Amino acid sequence: MKTLRESLAVLCLTLTVSSTVGFAQKAPVMTTSFDKNTYWLTKNYRPMDFDGIRMGNSNRLEQLLRAGKLYLSLQDAIALTLENNIDIELQRYGPELAKIDFARAQAGGQIRGVSTNVTQGANSAVNLVTGGFGTGAGGQNAGGGGNAGNNTGTVFQVTGSAIPNLDPVFNSSYFHSKNSNPQTNSFAQGTTALVVSSDQFNTGFQQQFLSGTTFNASYGSTAVKTNSPNSDLNPFTRNNIQVGLQQRLLQGFGRAINNRNIRIAKNNLKVSDLTFKLQVITTVGSTINLYWDLVSFNQDVAVKQKAVDLAAKLYEDNKKQVEIGTLAPIEIVRAEAEVARTQQDLTVSQTQLLQQEAIIKNSLSRNGIASPAVADARIIATDQIRVPSSEEAMQLKELVDEAISKRPELEQTKINITNTKIGIQGSKSALLPSLDATASATNNGLAGSINSNPAPGGRPRFVDPFFVGGYGSTLAQLARRNFPDYAVGFNLTVPIRNRAAQADYANDTLRLRQQELQEQRQINSIRLEITNSVIALQQARARHESAVKSRRLQEQTLEAEQKKYALGSSTIFLVIQAQRDLATAQGVEVTALANYSRARNSLDVSTGRLLEVNSVSLEEASKGLVSRAPSALP
Repeated sequence: MKTLRESLAVLCLTLTVSSTVGFAQKAPVMTTSFDKNTYWLTKNYRPMDFDGIRMGNSNRLEQLLRAGKLYLSLQDAIALTLENNIDIELQRYGPELAKIDFARAQAGGQIRGVSTNVTQGANSAVNLVTGGFGTGAGGQNAGGGGNAGNNTGTVFQVTGSAIPNLDPVFNSSYFHSKNSNPQTNSFAQGTTALVVSSDQFNTGFQQQFLSGTTFNASYGSTAVKTNSPNSDLNPFTRNNIQVGLQQRLLQGFGRAINNRNIRIAKNNLKVSDLTFKLQVITTVGSTINLYWDLVSFNQDVAVKQKAVDLAAKLYEDNKKQVEIGTLAPIEIVRAEAEVARTQQDLTVSQTQLLQQEAIIKNSLSRNGIASPAVADARIIATDQIRVPSSEEAMQLKELVDEAISKRPELEQTKINITNTKIGIQGSKSALLPSLDATASATNNGLAGSINSNPAPGGRPRFVDPFFVGGYGSTLAQLARRNFPDYAVGFNLTVPIRNRAAQADYANDTLRLRQQELQEQRQINSIRLEITNSVIALQQARARHESAVKSRRLQEQTLEAEQKKYALGSSTIFLVIQAQRDLATAQGVEVTALANYSRARNSLDVSTGRLLEVNSVSLEEASKGLVSRAPSALP
């Protein structure tokens, strides 16, 4: 029992030292909720706690609600998007997951990779009459170039030489046994039934390093008590302390090989930040298009309402003329049919506006339109689309260079290429034979009590006093290194064909070539996008100018036709036709104005300047809190 207590004391001391070593390691990014000072001994063995999801909206939404109306400027819409949009909230977890993955890599664990998925924004309501003003997501440019707007998840699979476990490992074991062995010959043990009781305690510590070095230290103690009269010491204790080193010399040698997961995980921190930035660009670009489409739908409703008013006025005028007998009754039917047609167009436009408002409210709120106050509120857009008198000079080469330097998806591709090159170092190292040099040193100790059982034949016992003693005597022998052992050697493993390692290296190299081609394809796609965006902006401006001229012409035509009709030199059919032409021209102008706003937004996305143009701070977006105060209500 004394030996058992002494062994348990050593175990407790070793546990304390091991926990202290674990406490000194770098902690994960996210902290736990328990008191570190109270639970420092066990904190490394407790799960981390995280806050629940946030489902409440920011106060900005309530501040913009007045008398059942949501007064919304473009800047307020962008601010509400940064604070409440769920797509952006989902991406806020990306950088935190990347930090945890980095902590895993620092421990020598296999990295789990980061996701580069980006969710596209909502589309605008479909215009059932004119075919629509476009999509809220900004068409092909919503998330970047080509297929970059909807990236797939990236998980880096590590091949090559094994990564060392960088977290220290402590192990301990204790066994108590009692064995009774009948003997066929009593000469060796001095008894016909040998009974051995033993207590075995072992503890050890292992630490691996990025250099490919493994350090081991172990301590073992065995206390034995037997009924054999032939044993000069009974009971006795045998102790040993061993220190060993193992160094990789070929495969897996060096920091550059063994820290590749850490470097990849560190690069993935940038990838996750770029993914968050890309999500903000995509969502904000979608919000801008949704807002300008809302403005266009409001203008379209106004156009349709004017058409209804004109048709209703014509109907009333014809009705009076029929009453006094200056007009045939059939003209009332024609005018009434025109009123019904324009009223139907107005109803379609109004319902489309309601759909657009619901889409925007769902995008700007965490709980969508579940709140009755938000669901019932009508949105009043306080900003209007403005076409500048002239466009700034745009040099295609300068725009392309700006996009290449700012587009986050292209930078992601560059980082992925760097990660692949880092991984190839491990695959190249795995091609080498495995050669490990080892060295160990062991100190042994033995002490016990003189056997109280009579020696066979009554012979006297001759026991060296150096070995007579208790547990402390064995520890003193270990400290004095009275019985040392030494060993050095190497272990060489040479694969005969090495096909798996060659296949991994070839696979990684070919994937690198694919990624380099994908990078060039992205650059080509960006160049084409910007070219198309510049052309689309020029076309949209030209179409708007043409639509304005056409609308003015139709206004003059209708005015002239109404005067002629009042003088009796025109017909009701021509007046109705002129009214329809004016309504069509006004609708084309509204559509052209919306197309211009989307073309401008598309160019900002393509060049990577969307956040800068709209004064969006990534720091505020990551916190979900915009410092800018809500716009003043009209």
